[in-house]
Amino acid sequence: MNISISVHGAPQASESALSAYRFVEAALAAGHSITRVFFYHEGVRTADGLTVTPQDEDSVHQKWVSLHENHGVELAVCIAAALKRGMLNEAEQARYDKETANVHPAFEIVGLGQLIDALIHADRSITFAA
Repeated sequence: MNISISVHGAPQASESALSAYRFVEAALAAGHSITRVFFYHEGVRTADGLTVTPQDEDSVHQKWVSLHENHGVELAVCIAAALKRGMLNEAEQARYDKETANVHPAFEIVGLGQLIDALIHADRSITFAA
């Protein structure tokens, strides 16, 4: 089965990013494929490469990066939601002449069209919201 995932909650304020990660991990282990993981609303904060997680906690951000690196899962971040929250990759940093980028390279900033595309090509779509 081909599944698309949407994450709407901030990793620091809800369990949605962690729950989505665990679901994707289990789905891949069961032989399913993931069309795309789309981070939307506060969920875009999962892509923040400058967030420092306390030593006694697991980094949800790093879990997603590892999932991308080990399984090639596409991690898409909504550009409108990202810009609104000060989330910039290197291209947007240059475009808006800002001092730094904070979106980790494992995450790709995209438009809502990528969410629509994932929904069209998936057998199932699951949203994890706050």
